[in-house]
Amino acid sequence: MTQDSGTQRIVVIGGGFAGLWAAAAAARARELFGLDAGALEIALVAPDPFHTIRVRCYEDDLAAIRLPLDDLLAPMGVTRLEAAVTAIDPAARSLATGAGPLAYDRLILAAGSALRMPDIPRAQPTFDVDSYAGAERLAAHLAALASGPRDAAAHAAVVIGGGLAGVEIACELPRRLRTTLGDGAPVRVVLVDHGEIGAAMGAGADTVRSALAAAGVEARDHSGVASVEADGVTLSDGTMIPARTVIFTTGALASPLASQMGVPLDRLGRVAVDAFLKVEGVADIYAAGDCAVAAADDLGHVTVMSCQHARPMGRLAGHNAVCDLAGRPQDRVAFSAPDYVTVMDLGPEGAVYTSGWDRGTLVASGAAAKTVKQTINCSRIYPPVPATKEALFAAAAPVLQAPPATR
Repeated sequence: MTQDSGTQRIVVIGGGFAGLWAAAAAARARELFGLDAGALEIALVAPDPFHTIRVRCYEDDLAAIRLPLDDLLAPMGVTRLEAAVTAIDPAARSLATGAGPLAYDRLILAAGSALRMPDIPRAQPTFDVDSYAGAERLAAHLAALASGPRDAAAHAAVVIGGGLAGVEIACELPRRLRTTLGDGAPVRVVLVDHGEIGAAMGAGADTVRSALAAAGVEARDHSGVASVEADGVTLSDGTMIPARTVIFTTGALASPLASQMGVPLDRLGRVAVDAFLKVEGVADIYAAGDCAVAAADDLGHVTVMSCQHARPMGRLAGHNAVCDLAGRPQDRVAFSAPDYVTVMDLGPEGAVYTSGWDRGTLVASGAAAKTVKQTINCSRIYPPVPATKEALFAAAAPVLQAPPATR
């Protein structure tokens, strides 16, 4: 992509929650400050032409979780380049992409994260709900079970990793297996984790454990996985669980592009950013979402890999990058996210909603929490409809949303 003489360019890498809203906020700030689109180009580069509502990949109905990026970017005057970024050269302010080199004046790294796969021998295909492609593969596999042998392995699923994603897909699996194999099928779902499953939900731990039990999910606490066999999973203690469906929900690591900044990374592979989302120790680069770690408050809490933080981080990074280029430091907005909430879907048993960094307050559970979860998943984290420039710019304001209400 060539750059006209006299034109400055902000490039956003990634079309997820942080990337989309970084581009939107940058376009909003460009108009707010009276900058001409011919003088300041905003370009989003990503290999996928869709914005995926990734947090819904554990659901069985995937029809509404993919939104064409062009429908969102074009009204705001944002250019889209469909390509993968393979290298970043901060000194030259240039990217290597599958479509050729791409120069930038300011860069916003919002390339997200991907599933962290443990080094476990695997003798059969395994699945994940980390991406749309992964969710599609799982759905196709579950549907195919109907035409295969009806042995114990066909009726069983093992979920490896008992965090939020693991609990959410585990709670859905008994119903999804019965949809394929029949209501009376003797389905079995086993959730395996090194720690105590549900404990990370703090005040909601008992609710999680009760929901798993009610759904018929076996919780294997303090258990490791030695290997995935052709028809099952062998635990570290030698126990063999027959299963033809094995799903990994073992956490995430930041995009490897973060490692090209030449700065220290945290244990999740994220770059540190300052209060204005600028990468510390690197000129002209901002970062937001899962590949960045920022102070969330003055008490030592930092951002987590969640759309709860990715969306506002993107909005502020985009806004601040324009302020930087326009010479308007007084208009920058510092990131702050002192309130932290967690809403976990528990399938047929509703949901659980906690607040606090330690998840120490149980806000709601059951049907009330389920309503909150559905509001988040189906509307709160979506771009506005219709996606007019005015509506998108209103949603891209560099502010933090209040925690979701329970009524």
